[in-house]
Amino acid sequence: MEYVSTRGGTGAIDFEGALFSGYAPDGGLFMPQRIPLLDGDTLRRWSCLSYRDLVKELCSLFITAELIPRSTLNDLIDRAFSRFRHKDVVHLSRLKDGLNVLELWHGVTYAFKDLSLSCTGQFLQYFLEKKQKHVTILVGTSGDTGSSAIESVRGQKNTDIFVLLPKGFCTQIQELQMTTVIEDNVHVFAAHGNSDEIDEPIKELFADVDFARKCNLMSLNSVNWSRIMVQIAHHFYAYFQCAPSLDTTPLPVVEIVVPTGGGGNITAGCIAQKMGLPIRLVAVVNSNDIIHRTVQQGDFSLSESVKATLASAMDIQEPYNVERILWLLSGADSSLMKTLMEQFSVSKSLKLPEHLHKKLSETLHSCSASDEDIVRAMQRCWEENRYLLCPHSAVAAHYHYLQPDRACLPKKFTCFSFLFSTPRCCLAPASAAKFQDAVLRAGLVPQLPPEIAALTGMKTRSTPLERGQDWAQVLREQIEATAQRR
Repeated sequence: MEYVSTRGGTGAIDFEGALFSGYAPDGGLFMPQRIPLLDGDTLRRWSCLSYRDLVKELCSLFITAELIPRSTLNDLIDRAFSRFRHKDVVHLSRLKDGLNVLELWHGVTYAFKDLSLSCTGQFLQYFLEKKQKHVTILVGTSGDTGSSAIESVRGQKNTDIFVLLPKGFCTQIQELQMTTVIEDNVHVFAAHGNSDEIDEPIKELFADVDFARKCNLMSLNSVNWSRIMVQIAHHFYAYFQCAPSLDTTPLPVVEIVVPTGGGGNITAGCIAQKMGLPIRLVAVVNSNDIIHRTVQQGDFSLSESVKATLASAMDIQEPYNVERILWLLSGADSSLMKTLMEQFSVSKSLKLPEHLHKKLSETLHSCSASDEDIVRAMQRCWEENRYLLCPHSAVAAHYHYLQPDRACLPKKFTCFSFLFSTPRCCLAPASAAKFQDAVLRAGLVPQLPPEIAALTGMKTRSTPLERGQDWAQVLREQIEATAQRR
């Protein structure tokens, strides 16, 4: 299994090479050269597996045994999930009105990023210890990635992690989960800008190939293939939990609703589809709706500004993983991707070619939700189930509540009832405990676990990045100074 850049400008590399990379040197993103196709018998066999074992099976398809022997791979994944609070790692809550919520947030930071980053952290440590190597991790976060990335490597002598958070755009709890970690290898920067703005200095440093090589620079954002690979398991597990029966041919379809910011989780869903999983994907977004506009109109263009919403981790205007989806749907046409992405980089505006938009709209459905929609979904879910949704999960629930109820169909439409009988699973990326303001806005009462409540009394540490500063230069100097102290 080898990995290539979506823009075709670099040679093929193995999993280890992709793991230790950020963006590819040509500005693209690494993807598997081929996507394994699973038959119905394999899917039926896998349907009895736990989430943990599904991750093991899927990772073994993308990581050769020569790089990580299968028994070692299994041990690393078991270690990765050892800190999760739920015995099953993830949990499906079956609620009223056919609302199935897959809780992906039972890790240390109460967010779904813990799932992929805990595994990625273990893979990273395996190779670093084997080769006696040190790396510098550079991460931008809209709220949850930063703390999950920190937890995956905190205290490790062979890594330094530099995290940029958008000051004022995260919740207090999200920020505290980063700034209260005071291990020597953790360096947090509070930037006075939004999520897209903090991506710019990161891209600049990765584009400086000599600097990136000298400092062993790598990313744990979802530009890193390892993150996407682990997230494929979310879709398989959701399917197996919600499919009515796998005894039929063809296998039944399950609709999976994916709250979407940077597009990593929806990319994983597209790969699962390519692998033969019979799922219908819905990308749901907040008012920062570039993915929705791209699916509906082929309009991959920035709005005037990022809108601050209740679903703050999705306040993103440049979802870089869309490049991976378009590469998949174009038949791995790297030349086309290079042309399209370079055009977007210059103009921040792109109209998809008609054939590519057609493929995208056949692969994905989409929906956007306003803050008012989010609040209503949170309220309804609480009233009907006494179940608190985080605002991101509420974006998915909003889509669910918009769908017609088969029981309420007029008689003359009952012949079309099959359209409404597809089971649906909403992915829940975070716990409501991290979003007190949104819970209060919905008129509900926050439920704070003790470890989250304790954050407000802890010592914090971060470095401010002010507007007008050259953020890339500040980071460059700090990374070099840290390297000299080692």
